[in-house]
Amino acid sequence: MNPPAATASAAAPGAGARPSAAGGSSWRRFLAIDERAACIAGAQTLRGRLLIYAVAIVAVASNFPWWESALMVSAAMAAAYAPKFRNAILFTATWVAAFLEMGLAENHIQRDIARVIEQEHVASVSPMILATAFLLLLMMAAWAALAVVRRQPKSLLARRPLLTLLLLEVLLCGLSTFAIMDGLPRVILWSMLIVLTPYVWFLPYAIVDQRARDASPPLLQLAVLRPFWSPTYLPFGKGAAFLRKKLAKTPSELAVTQLKAVKLLLWSNVLLAIKTALAWLFDEQIKIPSVEGALDAFLAGQAYPLLASWSALVWSTANYGLKIALWTGLFIGIARLAGYRLPRGCWRPLESRTLMDYFNRFHFYFKELLVDFFFVPTFFAVFRSHPRLRMFFATFMAAGVGNALWHFFREIHLVATMGLATALETFSSYIFYSVILATGIGLSQVRANMGIRPSATLFGRLYSFLLVWSFVVCLHLFGDESRNHTLGERLSFLASLFGVG
Repeated sequence: MNPPAATASAAAPGAGARPSAAGGSSWRRFLAIDERAACIAGAQTLRGRLLIYAVAIVAVASNFPWWESALMVSAAMAAAYAPKFRNAILFTATWVAAFLEMGLAENHIQRDIARVIEQEHVASVSPMILATAFLLLLMMAAWAALAVVRRQPKSLLARRPLLTLLLLEVLLCGLSTFAIMDGLPRVILWSMLIVLTPYVWFLPYAIVDQRARDASPPLLQLAVLRPFWSPTYLPFGKGAAFLRKKLAKTPSELAVTQLKAVKLLLWSNVLLAIKTALAWLFDEQIKIPSVEGALDAFLAGQAYPLLASWSALVWSTANYGLKIALWTGLFIGIARLAGYRLPRGCWRPLESRTLMDYFNRFHFYFKELLVDFFFVPTFFAVFRSHPRLRMFFATFMAAGVGNALWHFFREIHLVATMGLATALETFSSYIFYSVILATGIGLSQVRANMGIRPSATLFGRLYSFLLVWSFVVCLHLFGDESRNHTLGERLSFLASLFGVG
């Protein structure tokens, strides 16, 4: 977590100046294609661009279907080389990808809607048709919302966009949960809510940008509203304002950015290979149990040996870390192909010296979302005469409250299928995870602002590594997002790993 005075680019992982390829190891010099004059010049030729295009499609296709890979890479390259039509290209690619995803294959939004349809016994309704229809309505509603904000810059939506959108979600959820509503009306309301939820975390960036003097046009705002390179609930690249600052301005800058994109996409494939190999080794050969399996065995009175239980927890944490690094590398790599010099999404988390450093490095764009819409508003609103309490509380609101809200709303369909009380009960472990994580990061932030730094000695670095990652591994037991075990069961299992109980 960074103080409000720090800019996003200054705090970005890997965004600072890098050493020249002339120094460092031979391996480092070999990989530094983005620092070699010959490579930069070659990337500006037709042959070089075609090579970048081909390598990028192959690299992306290892994780996405071929049609989606070709669409994303082609759109990114077209936006980079046709700046006059960039906004139109990005807009078309983003919404074509969104509608194709709805129409070509079953996806998580359709599955969530299908669960509600099944529960309400409305067999005549198609999840695909509902999802596609509400996606079209959402696009028009987003355009209208931006127009309203431009005309009424002092409205609640303009001043507190995320709060307003979350209140809208709560209102819709309340109507469907507490009102006398069932059958088709309830299916329609929940379908609307499920389609809206991913965009709740993107639209606030567009709304905030409308108040700026140099605001991006609505076409670009909608183009990066869950852009084609970020098919998740998380804004990789934030919003149009951040992207404007990061856009390559010259052919040389564009060439360097695209060479870095190729490196990052290839690195994502290396991570995929490592993840696959480790899964084969640990899951199939050594037979390390899953965390859920270890929990089930413990609760059944047939607990695994301590070494196996600890191995399950460590391997699950490592596997999750590899997944985050893999996907953030892919998303940012595609955005870099479009000419945006975006910072890495996951930057050497094993080098974290403090919990605050870990939170900055591990999931940069998630951290940025929490800083922009939870930390900063809180920091400027409360405890102004108590700077340390102010810093801790603002950090807690971001890493704790914001973190929990993001994960809860991501699975909002569970409120429809389980009921609000049961959904909150099954979410108690993640709430505990968020509270403990936020407390640790908040204390780390306060210590950093007091000038307390970890020792730079070898022993100090080793101690910091063990302290940070012991905390992360133990806490991972509560943050794996599965809902099959209660908080009490997880606490008992954790205690058993230390020989208690």
